[in-house]
Amino acid sequence: MVRDAAAAAPERITLCAGADGEQLSCAQLDARTRALAAAFVERGVQAGDRVAVLGRTGVEWALVDLAALAIGAVVVPVYPTSSDAQIAHILSDSGAVCFAAETEHDAARLTAAGARTVWNFTELATWSEGDEDGELDTRIAAVRADDHAMIVYTSGTTGPAKGCILTHRNMFAAAANTVLQTGDMFGGGERGQAVTVHALPLAHVFGQTILFACLIGGTRTHLLPAIPDLVPVLPRVRPTLLALVPYALEKIRKAARGLLEADAEEEAVRQGIAILRGQTAPGQPAGPVVDLLGGRLTHVISGGASLDTTTAGFFAAFGLHILNCYGMTETATAVTVNEPRTNRLETVGRPIPGTTVAIADDGEVLIKGANVTPGYWGAAADKTPIDRDGWLHTGDIGELDTDGYLRITGRSKEILVTSGGKNVAPTPLEDRLRLHPLVSNCIVLGDGRVFICALLTLDADRWAAWRQAAGASADRDDPRLRHELQIAVDDANTLVSRAESIREYRVVDGDFTVEAGLLTSSLKLRRAAIENTYLTEIGDMYAARV
Repeated sequence: MVRDAAAAAPERITLCAGADGEQLSCAQLDARTRALAAAFVERGVQAGDRVAVLGRTGVEWALVDLAALAIGAVVVPVYPTSSDAQIAHILSDSGAVCFAAETEHDAARLTAAGARTVWNFTELATWSEGDEDGELDTRIAAVRADDHAMIVYTSGTTGPAKGCILTHRNMFAAAANTVLQTGDMFGGGERGQAVTVHALPLAHVFGQTILFACLIGGTRTHLLPAIPDLVPVLPRVRPTLLALVPYALEKIRKAARGLLEADAEEEAVRQGIAILRGQTAPGQPAGPVVDLLGGRLTHVISGGASLDTTTAGFFAAFGLHILNCYGMTETATAVTVNEPRTNRLETVGRPIPGTTVAIADDGEVLIKGANVTPGYWGAAADKTPIDRDGWLHTGDIGELDTDGYLRITGRSKEILVTSGGKNVAPTPLEDRLRLHPLVSNCIVLGDGRVFICALLTLDADRWAAWRQAAGASADRDDPRLRHELQIAVDDANTLVSRAESIREYRVVDGDFTVEAGLLTSSLKLRRAAIENTYLTEIGDMYAARV
């Protein structure tokens, strides 16, 4: 795809470092990729060698990615937020023999985990080996669609992460068919070249698939290290599309609140949902929120977790439509995505071309397609999520409507069953709770218990500002804080029946973090770990109701 783009549009800008950094044309990206690939060959990187890469999203990461894949090496992405134990597990299980890191600190962490020589991104940028004997083209030509491209380690919410094998066919099918499903969104069409800011981690398969979709579609892609860097650059880059996780959309929504008058957010949600349901025609949005988004942003692909409907409604009021999608590591993150012209609220869209979705008798979502993994690597090589009929079992619970739109209703391993036999999906409640300005994160509990409860953590900055306004003596037991948070709980409870509602909650110290082992690297809750950490607080909630 890099070489094809260089031949078709050599001068078109394709990858950019941040908002104002280096810009690479298609021809320059091709030349840089070939130079680095030739340098890898010169230094003995063989087809099938696992190349572990630790670093934040950036042009250098993308170049390592493309160069390694071009010569048949296998990329093993490593999150910068991974613990030392997780890094050691990934390096050992993958059998990585080559290593690249963004910073000296990252390199030291790889070395401590057993890596030998670690190449620094800055060092790699200076490599420009020739290819006098033509071996590079031979290596590139030898790569086949079903060769391994990546080993991506799953989040590991319930145990050690499994290395999921993704082939070149898997990655291309996911990325190219996402571009095909979404019309001219990645290309830009009559509006000119599409522009995006890519802040998703390239250590996650969602970030990888979106990178490749941008390269295939011809999107001008500004690469940023992380989601927290996103909001300040939107007015400067003026993107036409984004791909984000709901957590990032929630952060942008909270930032936009400061630009609105009282009650304007609630009115925006009402108007936006009416637009999404076809009850109201969209207008010509303008104002500070549109300016915050850059003035040209019309669509966001949202994946990786569920998104609260009110967030979709809020952004629709300002001309931004959220295209919910669905996937998992085992499908190169792409199974379904909503289309710009037929976006359907509260669904994750229809299957991308070449993918089939079915619902098992027990409600589990099943998948077939060219995007489906051939299996796992290393210690998990004897496990398979694919049954004898070729269906991938996702573990997610869903339903298909008469038009083929998929709706995810829960995850089989996360469904809570109260002692009264009531099945409760915790994620919609959690999504809504996190929208309150004071709430940083939360978990809904109640499996095997008589009622549903929740643990909340406070946003440090918002909590500090609230305390300053309320008085220095204010603490987590302050009745005024309790009143504020009860508003969030009551709002979440409007989504469910009385039997599914949150009856008690507690505010706990600190936050749920990757470093504390309470979140996965992709920011999913490690439910068992959180429950074990806060056993006392959970016990107090249930004791209070006895």
